[in-house]
Amino acid sequence: MPIRTDLQQYTETTATDAFALQNSKLLKVRLSDGEIQAKRGSMVAYQGDVKFEHAGSGGMGRMLKKAMTGEGTTLMKMSGSGEVFLADTAQDIHILYLDNDSITVNGPNLLAFDSDIDWDITKLSGGASAALAGGLFNTTLRGTGFVALLTDGPPMLLDVGSAPTFADAQAAVTWSSGVQSSLKTDVSAKALIGRSSGESIQMAFSGQGWVLVQPSEGRVVLGGGSSGGGGLGNLLSGG
Repeated sequence: MPIRTDLQQYTETTATDAFALQNSKLLKVRLSDGEIQAKRGSMVAYQGDVKFEHAGSGGMGRMLKKAMTGEGTTLMKMSGSGEVFLADTAQDIHILYLDNDSITVNGPNLLAFDSDIDWDITKLSGGASAALAGGLFNTTLRGTGFVALLTDGPPMLLDVGSAPTFADAQAAVTWSSGVQSSLKTDVSAKALIGRSSGESIQMAFSGQGWVLVQPSEGRVVLGGGSSGGGGLGNLLSGG
C-alpha cells in the first residue's frame, strides 16, 4: 500500500535566483562554478559537486581586526556546482541584493554573501562615551551581489530619517549606507552604583535610510560558537 503523507508541501523550491528562500528559515544557494562565503557550520544539506573550505579573513589586516575585536562571523567558502541549503538554529532568513552599495551588519546576523562582495570590520563613533564603553564593532559589506541575513524572530524596519532612532546593540541587525551609527551611553550616578535601567548602552542612528531591528538581543552561543571569542585565540586559529 503506498505511503500516505503530506510531505509534498515541503518539496524543494524551483526558484532560479542564486539566493532563494526554501522557507523562512532555510536558504537555497545555487552554485554555478562560482563561490559563496557563508557562516561556518550553516550547511544543512547539498546536492551536486560542492567543495567546502575555511575562508580565513582575507588578509592580515582583517585577521588582526577580528582577533582584537571579536567581531565577525567565522566563514567558510563554498565552490563548485550544485545547490546548498543553509540555516542557523532555525532563525528567520532575509535576502538583500546590493547594487554597488553597502550595508553594515551585526556579525552574528550574517549568514552568507556572494564572493564578489567585499567586507571589513568597522568601529562605531561616539567620542568619550564610546571609549568608556569599550567601543563597538560591526561588519561592513560593499559591492554587488546577494546577502543573506539572520534575525531571531520577525524583524522591524525603521525609517531613520523620520525621527531620532535608537536600538539595543544586539537587537540592531543591519543598516543602510546612508545611515550613520554611534554609541549612546548612560553614565549617570545611578548607573554607576548599580541602579541603572539595564539599558545603559544603546546605538544611535542618524542620516537617511533604514535600520533593521530584531525582537531579541541575540541568541546565547554555548560551547565556543562562532559569534563569541576574540583576542589571541582567534588570531592563532586564523579567525
